[in-house]
Amino acid sequence: MKSSASLKFIGDGYEGFYTAGLTMISNDSIKRFKSVRSDESETVLKTDDGLTLFVTHVRDKESDATNVVTSFKNDGKEAVTLEMMTSFLLTGIKADKVHRIKSFWSEEGRLKTDVLSDLNLEKAWNNMAYRVEKFGTVGTMPVRSYFPFVALEDSESGTFTGVLLCSPASWQIEIIIREDDTYTLAGGIADRDFGHWSKEIGPGEEFRAPRAIVATGDSLLDVCDKLVKAQHPDISPVDDHMGIVFNEYCTTWGNPSYENLKKMADKLEGKGIQYLVMDSGWYGATDSYWWESTGDWEVNEELFPGGLKPICDYIKSKGMIPGIWFEYETVGFKSRLFNNKDHLLKKDGHILSVGNREFLDLEDPWVKDFLDKHVTGLLKDSGYGYIKVDYNDTLGIGVDGPESLGENLRRKVEANKDFFKKMKKEIPDLVIENCSSGGHRLEPSMMELASMASFSDAHEILSLPIIAANLHRVIRPEQNQIWAVLRATDDDARIYYSLCATFLGRMGLSGDIYDMSDHQWELLDKAIAFYKEVSEIIKFGKTTVLFTDATKYNDPAGSQLVIRKLNGRKLLVYHRFKDSLSLEEFTLKYGIKLFDPVSLYGIADKDFSACVWVS
Repeated sequence: MKSSASLKFIGDGYEGFYTAGLTMISNDSIKRFKSVRSDESETVLKTDDGLTLFVTHVRDKESDATNVVTSFKNDGKEAVTLEMMTSFLLTGIKADKVHRIKSFWSEEGRLKTDVLSDLNLEKAWNNMAYRVEKFGTVGTMPVRSYFPFVALEDSESGTFTGVLLCSPASWQIEIIIREDDTYTLAGGIADRDFGHWSKEIGPGEEFRAPRAIVATGDSLLDVCDKLVKAQHPDISPVDDHMGIVFNEYCTTWGNPSYENLKKMADKLEGKGIQYLVMDSGWYGATDSYWWESTGDWEVNEELFPGGLKPICDYIKSKGMIPGIWFEYETVGFKSRLFNNKDHLLKKDGHILSVGNREFLDLEDPWVKDFLDKHVTGLLKDSGYGYIKVDYNDTLGIGVDGPESLGENLRRKVEANKDFFKKMKKEIPDLVIENCSSGGHRLEPSMMELASMASFSDAHEILSLPIIAANLHRVIRPEQNQIWAVLRATDDDARIYYSLCATFLGRMGLSGDIYDMSDHQWELLDKAIAFYKEVSEIIKFGKTTVLFTDATKYNDPAGSQLVIRKLNGRKLLVYHRFKDSLSLEEFTLKYGIKLFDPVSLYGIADKDFSACVWVS
């Protein structure tokens, strides 16, 4: 499906028909542009005074999706100021339903399906007034409230049109109907109305909107598979085999030390774990909580005598890659940087403070040098091969700077992406974990800079498997690092419940590893072996069944079934919640074809139990 584009300049007229403040898609600016070339790969629109819109289409070889890139160039004599510009604009879509993906902290990825007429998205009786459903996210957590995703479904023909927007800051998507019974889909940077965005483009200058991925298919899962496989992350060369992560956060709860990490390394030696990651709390004063002292990144030598290199060397001697946690964009109120106001972001002339956090300006040369020394330098000097980049609050609508609030915000996020790239350039094998209070940055442009991501902060809650499965629709399962927190008090059913969830993505372990019994370790060892046996299906397969009848996350009732296929092999992951059915009863009730297992792990024989089958 070919995309067009729209934009609006400050000073030009709005469309009317009750659109002002609602949508800018049709306006006097875009009406000045005429198509001068249109083929399968590019559409070019020009004005008489030297302004040009380019819309390029590149078919993704792996996924049959299309990458759409829209750019604007000013070859005129005067500057113009954009207040809206689309990344994609699709017209003439026949549909009766819309699928969106809701997301909040520890409740990422919930599918929301609406009948379009229920949203008042029916044309007006005289084809005059616009009907618009506009949604998105404002701030630096792009996956908060919604994922930048939409899919329209035509139930009559069984066709789906889906879009995934690659935007790491404020974004918007619009569903519009006016003159006939088809819909327009448009989206891009959150505009001046929605995200306080405007940008001046001088003569000779060009601006490129965030990329969009567009796909059509015969089911929602089919479309989602194409959108997900069109993401091509910069995976570290050492992270090529679905390596397992042990993160000690749910073991020490922000209190790591040389001694307890050494104890973990001894226990994990030879268990098939690739990464041992030290989470928050290794810096600052001993009497501070981990979130109070972010910013200075000075090693707490009471916890780590002689710095961090000794523990890195010890972890390596046990056959694992050492990892470390940073939240380098923020400054805690007990750090010295908290009082260094010259390098912190401001809004309306005041330091921007959110929940006792302040924020470094990553465009500031002093800040860049500081991070080179205290982040990249520490990684290199200590010997870390893995960094977990966390980010635990959002800048909101924007910050002070040379342009609009929204454009200044976009620039700060792009500066952070540049730092990701710089770390990788200086440490080519570096494994980057993209984390933002769990899953607040799971959008494509950030995911393509990382080897994997923390799927959520749902460490031990009962809805963890639901969240893990949800994310198949929007990120690659190989990047979807899922917590399995194991406790010495866990019975077999709970261990199966936790570990089977990791077969929905990348296995991530934590918990009471040195207090677990031999029997519990045996269950974990079997899970690791089985995970490695089926990891190719997780990494390269296609999810063909993703179904849960649980409606509440805090008190899930029912069951969940996920099936992923690759070259004739099938991986089945089944979780039972409260008042659940056996796998046979569940598949019979919902008309899902069940296959016999060749091998399996777990036992789904009661509520809150789970199993994994492969055939």
